Amino acid sequence: MALKLAKSFSIWLILILCACACTSNTASRAYDIPSATKKFEEWMSRHERDYKDVGEKAKRLKIFLENLQFIEEFNGAANRTYKVGLNKFSDLTNEEFVAAYTGYKLPSSTPRNSSQVNSFKYQGSNSIPESIDWVKKGAVNPIKDQRRCGSCWSFSVVAAVEAITQITTGVLPNLSEQQLIDCATDGNQGCEGGWMDNGFEYIINNNGISSQANYPYVGVDGTCDAQASSVAEAKISDYTDVPPNEDDMLKAVAMQPVSVALDSRGAAFQYYAGDVFTGPCGTDLNHAVTVVGYGTDTDGMKYWLIRNSWNVSWGESGYMRIQRDSGVEGGLCGIASKVSYPVA
Repeated sequence: MALKLAKSFSIWLILILCACACTSNTASRAYDIPSATKKFEEWMSRHERDYKDVGEKAKRLKIFLENLQFIEEFNGAANRTYKVGLNKFSDLTNEEFVAAYTGYKLPSSTPRNSSQVNSFKYQGSNSIPESIDWVKKGAVNPIKDQRRCGSCWSFSVVAAVEAITQITTGVLPNLSEQQLIDCATDGNQGCEGGWMDNGFEYIINNNGISSQANYPYVGVDGTCDAQASSVAEAKISDYTDVPPNEDDMLKAVAMQPVSVALDSRGAAFQYYAGDVFTGPCGTDLNHAVTVVGYGTDTDGMKYWLIRNSWNVSWGESGYMRIQRDSGVEGGLCGIASKVSYPVA
């Protein structure tokens, strides 16, 4: 039986390699069957992938090889400011990746309590450090993994609340994203997406948010656990939206990590593996992250330091440096367009 499956996969593999060679719009590199199979099998083992049948495995191999070709051609081009590489998303098309791992959704209407239209308290800040890294300052927990759930908005909210709690109390809590998925449903859609301000609003109205230990993450939509959600590990009193420009965003990040939305579409973002990301990307916001610092690299490139929620296998151990002061209105990938932060 095993031999029959192996032969079936080999036939599929030959057909796939021929198809890749014939349909590529760019100069196609020649993959021989043994090396292609070995590379894919090694990747499957590293990321604990298993497929339901030979046909599905063959389909994923074809996508993997197309993505591998993109990665090798991108890194082989001149004048790149960053590199891309294989990661856990390498058997997905970009469309599949975006559908499964992003989830920023701005509601059609965004009613607010009067307290949430307060002024931007960092507006008058004049003493801005050249760089800041809230990770090194101990205000940021280790990278988490949202899994195949469009809950990025909840991770952005939680990271910002964890940070301001540490900054004001000296204690870094580990808070529950799952509570927001299950309970912060007013204007949000759990794993189908949400908006950070609605998450902050929920925490205020709920008089706090529970710990990860008390309300653990499962990565699927669930029913709100009233008992677990009533045990507050951290609280906030308010939140503020930052004016949509990088100058004011800089003032905010100098004081605390902030929640932001950006456009994460495109293969370059999907396979980002290090150094300062400079695009290409648009400004159609679809993903939420937390900005936890900023600085300038050794080549003089200014950057924002992003904490993502795609596990440590993506980016720089789960982080991204993205170009700051790019000249794009609203920031590169729209990063300064929708910025907010919690108030302790």
